[in-house]
Amino acid sequence: MEQIIKSMRPFVGSENFETSRSFYRDLGFEEVVLDAKMSLFKWNGIAFYLQDAYVKDWIDNTMLFVEVEDTDEFYQQLVSLNLPEKYEKVKIVPVRTMDWGKECFVYDPCGVLWHFGEFF
Repeated sequence: MEQIIKSMRPFVGSENFETSRSFYRDLGFEEVVLDAKMSLFKWNGIAFYLQDAYVKDWIDNTMLFVEVEDTDEFYQQLVSLNLPEKYEKVKIVPVRTMDWGKECFVYDPCGVLWHFGEFF
């Protein structure tokens, strides 16, 4: 029997759960609190679980790629949120163009690396 995959929801850790929850809400995700140590964050059909769990090696190696329609426009929206001013460790890296497409980067408050990009 062939199964149809409906979604993929990675688990993301956090060094400071409350700070990360606030960051992801400010970024544009909708939060669904599941319990005191885990929330589901959703945005236009994608989702991930944020955990109140910090393992440095895991966090330092967590990267997620989110495909967006227009990377340049998405980047401008990111910049307008002033996230690095609100959150000490947050960093936004400008759009770069490669042979496969474009992407920009966001480092969350504990260092999780988010790629937002489009394919040519």
